[in-house]
Amino acid sequence: MIKINTQKLHTTELGKKRILQNIGLTIDEVLVWCAQNDFANVERQGKNYYVYSKDFVLTINIQSHTIITAHKRKKKSVITGR
Repeated sequence: MIKINTQKLHTTELGKKRILQNIGLTIDEVLVWCAQNDFANVERQGKNYYVYSKDFVLTINIQSHTIITAHKRKKKSVITGR
């Protein structure tokens, strides 16, 4: 299981704007969510972690603990599975 130090998580001003624009949450709301969840659904791809919730995906830089962006999760089609 991948461990993420939630005490070190932060973002930039541009990151705050992207998160608010993409998923409609403030960085404070995202940090609260991070603190309350166990990161059971985390993937490491290259230099980033991808943290999956039911509704969105966070992209976190591994070395700097910076939340780069967040996107709404796309719903899979029942027919095609994509």
